[in-house]
Amino acid sequence: MQLQTIRPNIVQAIRAYRVSDLMQAAVEGGQHFLYANLAGVQTKQELLERIAEDFTFPPHFGKNLDALFDCMTDLVHRSGQQPGFVVVLDQLPDNARFDREAREQLLDVFRDAADFWGERRVAFRCFYSFAVSRAQDGAAWERTAAEAGQQAGGLVKPAVTKVVLKNGVNPNFGMNMPLMVSAFDTAVWLKVAA
Repeated sequence: MQLQTIRPNIVQAIRAYRVSDLMQAAVEGGQHFLYANLAGVQTKQELLERIAEDFTFPPHFGKNLDALFDCMTDLVHRSGQQPGFVVVLDQLPDNARFDREAREQLLDVFRDAADFWGERRVAFRCFYSFAVSRAQDGAAWERTAAEAGQQAGGLVKPAVTKVVLKNGVNPNFGMNMPLMVSAFDTAVWLKVAA
């Protein structure tokens, strides 16, 4: 995949793209790759803390949406010319404590960042996916050796349950993935900007 085939300065659902392909395209295109695995996050505060950790924001990061915007835009812009960004927000929460309104507010920050970088002719592509509980997900199913044995009429010792998604996505994919593939460290930007 080449980044030139993806419109710059967008925020969109990841749908047809795989995280590994986006990471490789960012590396090949010499752009910053930022990945946040938000699995298990329940609240806005937890989400901002995870993003700050995964994107290596400075310790004084304010953990609010304004501070997130500043870290994604002005702070980086003051450090010099940027090659472009590919951002992945994997498994955004979908629960009562982080509802649709909270998600839209978060995505608006990334939309504003895309506009900010677009005005400076720097590509900023942000992709997101939603965490889906098994109770809500009709596309996931569990199958154990015990279930298979019972269906065959025999008894089999229960095995470890394996969750398989129909779309072939490994829900633990990001756990072993590097958080980023370029020198996108805001501590460096702070030193440069000071």
